[in-house]
Amino acid sequence: MESRREKNPRRNQYGLLFVVSAPSGAGKTTLCKKVVSELPSLRHSISYTTRSPRSGEVNGQDYFFLDMTTFQEKINKDEFIEWAKVHGNFYGTSKDYLMQCEQEGIDLILDVDTQGAATLRSKKKGTYIYILPPSLATLSQRLVNRQSDSEEEIARRLQRSREEILSYRHYDYVIVNESVENASEELKAIIIAEQVRVGRINHAWIEETLIHPHEKAFSPERK
Repeated sequence: MESRREKNPRRNQYGLLFVVSAPSGAGKTTLCKKVVSELPSLRHSISYTTRSPRSGEVNGQDYFFLDMTTFQEKINKDEFIEWAKVHGNFYGTSKDYLMQCEQEGIDLILDVDTQGAATLRSKKKGTYIYILPPSLATLSQRLVNRQSDSEEEIARRLQRSREEILSYRHYDYVIVNESVENASEELKAIIIAEQVRVGRINHAWIEETLIHPHEKAFSPERK
């Protein structure tokens, strides 16, 4: 896997993990893709799922679409760091890919449901962000506009949304997605702030460059 970020001697080189959750239709995938397109230091993790592709979705770009037998084989081989059944379908995140990004210094953003986020939180340090809709009416309209679910399925998703929203207290940040532009700017601000924390600085670089630089760097030239 090729790193999208050049090595920066001023920063520690382990990758950061950003986990984004939201009720169905709140826009978490749209926001994640938008910030990845605008932040070259960030990569979007592609989940595995047993659900059928929606119109316009591409295997390997939006999701890795698997049949249930193949998904179960990956569970049996312990290939997922988290997996869950959501709205009647299974979703999972690759354990190897997550570890590889961390070791190669690639910051990774995942959009997962609250079950998956809870599992990740018990296993991995990261920054956990919850996306809220401005209202249930707006959420309902977004699900209708998506034109991918029946009325019964939309009703089930809205009911589950009310239950999932209660978990927002377990996250580090909350963003209200009233508009994609504003919400994506807030999400970018969180990511950038986490990237420049003191814990990310290479203390050896500070010592060598600013506190104990080589004497000749400050010695005037003699003629």
